[in-house]
This record gives sequence, C-alpha cells and structure tokens, in this order.
Amino acid sequence: MFNRKKPYNELPGLPPKADLETKEILKAAIQANRSLAQLKGIALTIPNQSILINTLPLQEALSSSEIENVITTNDKLYEAMASSANNSDPQTKEVLRYREALWEGYKELQARKLLTTNLYIRIYQKIMETNAGIRVTPGTKIFYSRGKVAYTPPEGEKVILNKLRNMEEFIHADNELDDLIKMALIHYQFEAIHPFTDGNGRTGRIINLLYLIMKGQLDLPILYLSKYIIENKNEYYKRLQNVTEINQWQPWILYILHAIKETAEFTSAKIVQIKNLVDRTTEEAKKKLQARVYSKELVELIFEQPYCKTEYVVKAGIAKRQTAADYLKDFEKAGFLTSKKVGKEMLYFNHRLLNILSNKG
Repeated sequence: MFNRKKPYNELPGLPPKADLETKEILKAAIQANRSLAQLKGIALTIPNQSILINTLPLQEALSSSEIENVITTNDKLYEAMASSANNSDPQTKEVLRYREALWEGYKELQARKLLTTNLYIRIYQKIMETNAGIRVTPGTKIFYSRGKVAYTPPEGEKVILNKLRNMEEFIHADNELDDLIKMALIHYQFEAIHPFTDGNGRTGRIINLLYLIMKGQLDLPILYLSKYIIENKNEYYKRLQNVTEINQWQPWILYILHAIKETAEFTSAKIVQIKNLVDRTTEEAKKKLQARVYSKELVELIFEQPYCKTEYVVKAGIAKRQTAADYLKDFEKAGFLTSKKVGKEMLYFNHRLLNILSNKG
C-alpha cells in the first residue's frame, strides 16, 4: 500500500493499467492536437524563424522557473542575453541556464532523435550548474507548503535507473497511443521518479517540449506550457498526487491536454501579434527612414530579440561598425527603439516587442 513517508519503489511502470482512451480523453486529445497543429502552421508564417527562436523559448523558461519560485522579469532576461556585462542577479542567470538547457536538449534531439536518460542528466546539470547525476543519497522527500510530507520518491540508483529505462522504452515504443495522451503519462512518470536532488520539475517540462518536437508536433520549442501550470499550480499538484494515491489518471490526462490546447492557442495569438508588429514596423520604417538606413534585414534583426546592439548589426553583415551604430540611432529617432546604457555598452530595446512578450501589447 502507498505510504507518503516511504520511498515509492513500487511505482508502476508505463503504460499504466487504466482506461486511457475514454470518450472525454479522446475528445480533449482531438482539440489539443488541432490547436497544436494550428500553432505549428502559424509559426511557419514568420519567414525569419530566429524571431521565434530567440524570444518564445525564453518565455517558457521564465514561467517554468517561476513554478519553482525562481523569479525574474522579461526585461532583465533579454537585457542579460544581449549585454556583455556579467552583472545579472542569480535568479536571472538561473533562468538563462534553463534556456541553455532547453537548446542543448533540442540540438541533441536533432542529432540523435532520441530522448534518453543521459540527455535528462545533461539537461539537469545545465539547469542546476552541477556535475551531479542520478540521486544516490537516501532521504529525499517532497513536502506540502505547510511542512507535511506529500511524497517520498523511489530510492536507490539502480531502482531509479530501471524506472527511467522503462520510461525510455515507453517513449520510443509504437503503442498506438495518441502522442499527447502519451506525453501526459511520461510527464507524470518523470515527476514521480524524481531522479535528481533538485531541478526535476524544470527538467521534466523541457522533456515535454522535446517529446513534442520528436513526435513532429512542433518544429521549435515555442509552446508556453508552463504558463498554464503556473496559473493552475494547485490543481497541477493535486492531480499529480491523485494519480499516485488513487490511480486517478483521467483528471491528470485531461489537465495536460487542456494545458496544451490553451497554451497552443495563446502562443499562436502571440506569434500573430509579433508578425503584425513586424509588418507594421516594416511599412513605418519605409516611410520614416531614408533609403540608406531602411532595410528588411535590419527590421528583422531588431525583432530577433528585444535588445539589439551595434555588434549584432555588424555580425549580420548589414553595415560596418560606425554605420551600424548610426543606423540604430536613426531607428531610435524614428521611435522603433529605445536606448539604454548597460555597463560600457549601448543597447537598444524594441519596446513594442517587449510589451507583446510581457503581455502588455
């Protein structure tokens, strides 16, 4: 019998013995798949995919870290990405490590097309800036906010590795389950195994995105899935716990499917807002700026991430250093950018893009 205070070494492997294709689950899966397919299509309407690559994954990093009470702001994050000064606060650096871990996982997935325990370990090590691997020391417990034990994950390196191996086999097995239903099962299992001393939640949420990419549901890790979780955090933990304690799979699967649907629609709307702003800025720049200053490449560059600097313009091959600096000043005079001195550098931020990413636009 399950006991919250004892290591759950009897955690069943995947797939679980439960009806995973009830009428409610299948209906929710159809809706979630449809919304995700629309997101994938809308993302392709942005010709310069760097605009998505450098902005949206950081939003997921921000929300996923917030779930673990690692709090920073969009402005701090994008400024830290652009600035050469290494003066960011520890929480901002931690969120940026999450982004690095996500991209490391993405690149590995492109190369090998597999989700493996070794990859999870590398993701965890990048997030937490550690050389540690799978938990080996006993005594790990998860507590309620009021201090009582909520769950004691499996103990023993061999036990944990065996459970991760089962999960890995399930991920890559052709068992005819809907991809998104399967993702809900995988996410629960990783959380229940809890293989690391810290960073399990963030590692598990990166695995979600990588799984969707591996299955062809997304081309890029741009889904804001953690946004839904942070907004429905209590329900998230309650439904996780109910799977463990009373084998209540349907509410958990429905939660994840609804999260995918809601965040796919939210992300699609965000991309449309960004595309409309790019188009509007392009038209305005043609009218406001001289022909020698305006270029489609420079407009796209100031959207690749909210903060831009002379070095980026030079690296893009648009202009040499002094001319590049003049171009950014001209863009600021025209109202497209706002300058900000950070350390010894002059950065220029795209305030309208930052407003969209911060839900103000």
